Amino acid sequence: MTRARSFFFFTSVLIVALLGYMYADSLVFLFSRWFGTEDYSHGIFVPLISGFLVWQSRHRLSQVSGEKSWWGFAVIALGFVVYVVGELSTLFVVLHVSLWIVIVGLAITLLGIRGIKAVAFPLSYLLTAIPLPTFFYAGLSSQLQLWSSSLGIGCLQLVGVMAFREGNVIDLGPVQLQVVEACSGIRYLLPLTSLALLCAYLFKDRMWKRVFLVLSSIPISILINGFRIGMIGVLVELYGKGAAEGFYHLFEGWVIFMVSFGLLILEMALLGKLGAAVPRKSLSERLMWSNQAVDAGREVGLKNSPGNIFSPGPAYLCSVALFAPFTLFSTMLMGREEIPPPRAAFVDFPMQIDGWRGEPFPLERHYIDALRFDDYVLADYRSNTRHHVNFYAAYYRSQRKGQSAHSPQSCLPGGGWEIASLTHKELPSSRLMPQPVMVNRAVIHKGDQKQIVLYWFKQRERSLADEYLVKVYLLWDALSRQRTDGALVRLASPVGPGESEAVVDQRLQEFAAEIGQELSRFVPD
Repeated sequence: MTRARSFFFFTSVLIVALLGYMYADSLVFLFSRWFGTEDYSHGIFVPLISGFLVWQSRHRLSQVSGEKSWWGFAVIALGFVVYVVGELSTLFVVLHVSLWIVIVGLAITLLGIRGIKAVAFPLSYLLTAIPLPTFFYAGLSSQLQLWSSSLGIGCLQLVGVMAFREGNVIDLGPVQLQVVEACSGIRYLLPLTSLALLCAYLFKDRMWKRVFLVLSSIPISILINGFRIGMIGVLVELYGKGAAEGFYHLFEGWVIFMVSFGLLILEMALLGKLGAAVPRKSLSERLMWSNQAVDAGREVGLKNSPGNIFSPGPAYLCSVALFAPFTLFSTMLMGREEIPPPRAAFVDFPMQIDGWRGEPFPLERHYIDALRFDDYVLADYRSNTRHHVNFYAAYYRSQRKGQSAHSPQSCLPGGGWEIASLTHKELPSSRLMPQPVMVNRAVIHKGDQKQIVLYWFKQRERSLADEYLVKVYLLWDALSRQRTDGALVRLASPVGPGESEAVVDQRLQEFAAEIGQELSRFVPD
């Protein structure tokens, strides 16, 4: 037995080392989100909670310690396939899910199907620590910003404070409060939803009550954050702008989160009193922590020592043997060389285009560091009639994890600008543009100002509007053509006094056709 345990310990250390090597970049990204942003600061506690819940189930697991399963080998192989998809599609979230699948597969080889059912929630709970995909997070955060701004205005007007909203900016007269991404409420929504899942698991009652508890965490976090923003507005009105900064802002955030948690506890107590089918018990009796269920599992599991739970079997040993060749394959995958076609540098992009004269200007360093492109152009073009179009394109020689075309959807709202609509639009073919191009069309406004923005992704010979399709073609072209180069292209033009949106659309369409001829030299097909 001692030799078997030593072998299991050695192979476990080896597996952790190999997984750490294969998923190094994605783990660095994961830890940066856990420790570097408040939105996912709860993530560091999730593995600890899952580990405790597994440890709490150790006596139940000892009952099925001898039931190993070869299904784990297949699940691990599936996890490695998902790894390849995540690596080539540049999606960290897919790599995180891949690591979770591999962990589940290893658990199945050790515990069997019955054993994995006993720890299904702790393993599933690990998924709440995974950050959302960037483009999904950006869209959700933008929408929450607008909702929070509206709710904050409602709270201010309710107590008699004169305030107006322009996009995500609250105008208090002498002071303007911008509801930035950090104040969107997503940093309450994500941890509170994760906490609600844990409470629902520990809450021994009907399933519909557990589901209701989890779903209610969403409106609670949104409403409470709107109240928080309104409270900040009141403090600013009474004590000045300093009340919205520093300690006050942090203190208000923690207080609001604790209030949200208190509302969840109160909701659990009220739900426990509903329904006659379940005998009435106190809230502490309804929480499944270390009570009768654990004691019963301990009594039944006395015959089998918990130390036997993780005794390696043939399925586990074959799974371990799978790691070595795949680690070598992942090294080749990460170090693959791509040779895109030659191209001209954006510094040579023409500033005189058939009646349009451009003036380039540089991006700020922190934007360059965040976007991580290989080349870019940013210029304001004016026509002979003084019409204005802003042109931006960012080129990526090889799109990898953390370095790929960045959707402007998360950048459009800000500084008081609000997205009024976001749709797909087809630019029809013309003499200058032989093929129609599908683009994203956004209308943004701030007060009386309005702009129309067109953006699309030029990926090899394709012009794409759908960000999911961009990832699909990245995967396909990386496998079939050994190429992932591409660019984001964005055009923006204001709607002037007396102009209609149709006039601006036509202006942008004509400008897109003009640069389309030039763009292929800088972003090759």
